[in-house]
Amino acid sequence: MNFNLGDFVTRKSYKHDILFKIIKIEEDIVYLKGVNVRLLADAPITDVEIHEENIRDDFNVAISNNKLDRDGYFYLPGKVLHLDGDGEYLDRCLKFYKENKIYAIGKKVKEENMSSQVSALLNEYKPDILVITGHDAYNKKAGDINNINNYKNSNNFVKTVKAARKYEKSHEKLIIISGACQSDYEELIKAGSNFASSPKRINIHALDPAIIATTVAITERNKELDLINLLNKTKYGPDGMGGLLGNGVMYVGFPR
Repeated sequence: MNFNLGDFVTRKSYKHDILFKIIKIEEDIVYLKGVNVRLLADAPITDVEIHEENIRDDFNVAISNNKLDRDGYFYLPGKVLHLDGDGEYLDRCLKFYKENKIYAIGKKVKEENMSSQVSALLNEYKPDILVITGHDAYNKKAGDINNINNYKNSNNFVKTVKAARKYEKSHEKLIIISGACQSDYEELIKAGSNFASSPKRINIHALDPAIIATTVAITERNKELDLINLLNKTKYGPDGMGGLLGNGVMYVGFPR
């Protein structure tokens, strides 16, 4: 079978579990990017199969706050700065923020460059919430799950979180959401993240960081987040994302 760039395929050896788009072909190897999951992969061309069905994402999440139009109050949701190593996923997240009426600034930055750029971006935009994401992967063949050098970009994310914490030490004044597929969750939390992936070293959905950010942005500053409910809004729940108890960042005023 002939394959072309942009074709949607699945992998036979993984029982067609993830939908990919072909982004590169070299001789008998195809390079793949998850359509809905933040995952880059490669496979022998004999292992992939065209996905014939309509391309759609069956993951829908409703982010709502029923108090936003009550009794003449006005609301100032938190501002989001979203750094993403992948432009397509970034655009998808920005669309999600817009649909939920969240003011978000998105910047496509390579994972290895994030730590050197984050301080300047924080100074420029002064967000309430910082998202640091892109692509990552745990190298199972390397062995030790606790060795951050066995991850594709976890160390870059950790460096970026630490740089952001030099800008703002308080977990209450700057909410940090970090990580991507299979990231080193424990190191990201220790570095200063409020939320991170991935407790069970699994893949996460492209929108998972934005779902966390949006919920935090529309939760009042004096209201504690329902952590379990928040994590369960993401595609794979607490297996994919984890975090710390804390409050929202939205200001509420009166009168409208």
